[in-house]
Amino acid sequence: MKLRRCAVLMIEPREHLEFDLGVLFQGDAAFAARITWVALAPHLDGEVELSVEDLPILAHVGETLWMERDALPAEFDSARIAALLDTGILIGDLPAHAAHRLRDERTRAAHWRPLSAIGHAFSRWHGQRADIDPGTDRFKNVREMVEALGAPPPETISRASAAARIALPTAHSGALDLALFARYTGRNYDRAATLPTATAARLLQRTFGAQAHRELGPGAIALKKTSPSGGSLHPIEAYVLAQRVEGVATGLYHYHPLAHALEPVQALDAASASALALRFVAGQHWFADAPMLVVLAARVRRNFWKYRNHPKAYRAIVL
Repeated sequence: MKLRRCAVLMIEPREHLEFDLGVLFQGDAAFAARITWVALAPHLDGEVELSVEDLPILAHVGETLWMERDALPAEFDSARIAALLDTGILIGDLPAHAAHRLRDERTRAAHWRPLSAIGHAFSRWHGQRADIDPGTDRFKNVREMVEALGAPPPETISRASAAARIALPTAHSGALDLALFARYTGRNYDRAATLPTATAARLLQRTFGAQAHRELGPGAIALKKTSPSGGSLHPIEAYVLAQRVEGVATGLYHYHPLAHALEPVQALDAASASALALRFVAGQHWFADAPMLVVLAARVRRNFWKYRNHPKAYRAIVL
């Protein structure tokens, strides 16, 4: 059997403080520290706790070249090698290891920058609710927060004295200013109201629609939108959850930027759409009643096709 290490791996030493009553009675500090080793690999669904015996094994196996299992030093524990293969930290070439091997190969094929891949994978939310904040929910208002936490950082900063500032002319008010000043964050949606088709179409076309496209090379099409994108690649896809859009059945759709059309992904009843909307906004129920929600999803392979293993590739997607 041949094996190698997974493509991207970070090992974090993590400290756990544990209350030790026996130590306290001896006159020492009440807490004892315990160190665990945690493997972070973006092709896996979660963290993997390692043993100290795993570390020299991983230090001996590279992520690029395959090596024979029998070539590993005899002093390495066979049970630990098997455990690393089972968890997907080590990748094997046998059929039993096919699932982890396939996911690892997908990570390799995407040309991720390792730290970007780890940051992306392990900053994702799983079952989190943004409407619950254990740190601040105990306060009734901002005044109580200030009393307990102190004032926040100032609303602005100055880098020069008032006398050194160069005053700028005030812009003349126009239609654009009126539109900008009319913007607000809405939290109360009329559940009986329907978003007009023309309004939904205008929002999608102006924000996500391709205003033009051009073939830069065989099969390499650049899109021009109202927002910039590195290499004109525009890897961000827009998915529309229509809850109350005129002429559009309730469901999840993909917006096609060239065709300026909605492509059905999944038909939903009102209750299922409402539950999905609540999930999309991480439990913030005041947003879930919006007649239309747009979910942004990045096709990283399109961006990484040009910016391969590049530190700015992921930043460009986030921006």
